Amino acid sequence: MKLEITDLPRRFQVGEHIIKDYGKIQLDDKEMVSFQTKSGKEYDFVAKDWGFYATPSINGRLNKEGFKTAIIQNRYNKIYLTVVEIEKLDLFYQYLENDNQKVMFWLDEWFGK
Repeated sequence: MKLEITDLPRRFQVGEHIIKDYGKIQLDDKEMVSFQTKSGKEYDFVAKDWGFYATPSINGRLNKEGFKTAIIQNRYNKIYLTVVEIEKLDLFYQYLENDNQKVMFWLDEWFGK
């Protein structure tokens, strides 16, 4: 794994939001990084020789960690995969409304538990 962290993040605007880019992680095949929320929930990202596992199992580990997984679409017809803490669904729906985005479908509901 190669890690490049910057002290001063690159800032850029997406819609009405400012994003701060703190660096890059380069993973070799079969390497993983875990991201953790302030509440302790974990989200894993795994490199493979063909690309990435961008999420843990949607109807398994993510659900057990307390996440719901949705495909959303913004006002520019761009489509995104989102992983939402179940306890923060109200914040997520508020964000979607304020940013003129919509849930196309919930993957965890589509594929079951």
